[in-house]
Amino acid sequence: MRSIRTSAPRRRGRRSTPAATGLVAALALTATACGGSTDDKADPKKPGFGASQAADGGAGKAQIPAGIADNLEEHGIDVDKWKAGGWQDWDKGKWLSEAGNYVNPVIEGLWKPERMRSAEEADKTLSTKDATVAQGVGDPEPGPVEAQAEQTPYHANAAPVGKVFFDSPEGTSVCSGTVVKDVNHPGRSNLVRTAGHCVHAGGDGGWYRNIVFVPAYNDLGRSEAELSNANASEIAPYGNWWADRASTSTGWIEGGVQTGGAGAPYDYAVLHVKPEQGDKSLEETVGTALAVDFSAPSAAGAGRTGAWGYPAAAPYNGLRTFKCLDAPGRFSLASDLPSMHRIGCTMTGGSSGGGWFRVVDGETVLMSNTSIGPIDNTWLAGPQLGRDAEALYQNMSRTYGDR
Repeated sequence: MRSIRTSAPRRRGRRSTPAATGLVAALALTATACGGSTDDKADPKKPGFGASQAADGGAGKAQIPAGIADNLEEHGIDVDKWKAGGWQDWDKGKWLSEAGNYVNPVIEGLWKPERMRSAEEADKTLSTKDATVAQGVGDPEPGPVEAQAEQTPYHANAAPVGKVFFDSPEGTSVCSGTVVKDVNHPGRSNLVRTAGHCVHAGGDGGWYRNIVFVPAYNDLGRSEAELSNANASEIAPYGNWWADRASTSTGWIEGGVQTGGAGAPYDYAVLHVKPEQGDKSLEETVGTALAVDFSAPSAAGAGRTGAWGYPAAAPYNGLRTFKCLDAPGRFSLASDLPSMHRIGCTMTGGSSGGGWFRVVDGETVLMSNTSIGPIDNTWLAGPQLGRDAEALYQNMSRTYGDR
């Protein structure tokens, strides 16, 4: 979760039916008792929607699709050397930043349980002076909503939810993500939604490296002590899924900063993933996926909303799934930026990228993702997913969904 400081609070193949029912029940219980806008600069005709693949091929060699090898060579990248440790070179002159330059070859065995547990949230703060800029249309700040631990096992209650791990210049980092449906490949989705700042550093950097999605991470919600000798299947019951392609908005790539900044309203991303081992799709493996709602109302008309994620900053430790349930309001960082959704929630860094869900006609759908929140962790804000967010999603689906 990206954090901003204000004078007051500030930002920051198993059973599919039970998992979906669990999310619906949580939202329905609260109702009776928890993106891009049209101003986004992203254009589906521009490379901002494309992501390059660097996937493993035969004999351990990286197979680079036509047109990409030359691009990598231009940036001085040898994929075999990259996989052998060259990815740790964060020379700014060679840090791939443009949308079409993404490369993430599978490095089998890199993300072991202990490395996952060492990952930290990339929580940042913004000075009070910078945070008190003129704001656009917004609703009163919500009261804090205490995050609730999700029931275990996660595969039966929140199967689409997982953790996104990646390497940044600061070290191993972690966010949250959600398995979403692929409308052009029903039942066989390999798509994951998360935040743009979980895959790309924004205007001052480029694509992060070794991006992996782990659905239902720590499925039984075990403690740190209980996981000290855990095997890979206990940590990652569905395995590790490498993002062979990633897309985020041009608005984030050009305007995103460590604290969100002007890129915050466009802070969303779509990953196309592949298993480290195996050949079944992510949706078939997990047993479920959520539809994406690109038409959610901008204020309380969205109804009760739930945010799910793996908060990692104190008082949480990133090992368990939590959720916050509230009615969303509007929030904007500046008068010339689109408003975002905002709910009360005490989740901290690490919950970034986690899905926001609502129920439409009895179906749980994803309507946003966690982007920013205040330093005292009393609320969360996420982008509205509108026309441009849908175009980005459709481009990823149509271009790479059958691979």
